[in-house]
Amino acid sequence: MTIQPVRLFGDPILRARAAEVTEFDRELRQLVADLIDTMHDDGGVGMAAPQIGVGLRVFVYDTGDAAGHLVNPTYVVEGEEEQVGPEGCLSIPGVRYDTRRALRVRASGFDVDGAPIEFAAEGLLARCVQHETDHLDGVLFLDRLDPASRKEAMRTIRESDWFTAGITVRSSRALGTGQAGPFGRGR
Repeated sequence: MTIQPVRLFGDPILRARAAEVTEFDRELRQLVADLIDTMHDDGGVGMAAPQIGVGLRVFVYDTGDAAGHLVNPTYVVEGEEEQVGPEGCLSIPGVRYDTRRALRVRASGFDVDGAPIEFAAEGLLARCVQHETDHLDGVLFLDRLDPASRKEAMRTIRESDWFTAGITVRSSRALGTGQAGPFGRGR
């Protein structure tokens, strides 16, 4: 089990577009294993490679009903229905806001061996796919908030102990926020 330090809001890698994976090798399998271990240790339901400082288009997920990973993911929105629900981020501890997302998506990408993967996602899994793919494009859930909520969230971040101390990398659970994990599942 290899739990990696998590990059926090303010770290430039969280705002950069991650690179496409071109080699499906042992290092990629280790990256996926590290992401899974770190996500589970932090009580999250998803984690993208940039959150542990790796600028590659890879994310993992475990919603309780579905678990897996996607390499070079893409998705298309299916239908016009939306969902609004609580969202947070392991890279922004202690901050949770209702966020608007598509209710259903069709996700596709590859597994660690380069085999194609495609699946339909709804509800929490659809939210997770959208959130984690955003990470790979340098977009944070804060960018999806309405202006008033975004302003409030930024104030919360600026007042947080970790932000005022200038911490942009933390060891797992080192901040002890006592908050539930992203999307409402916590420990």
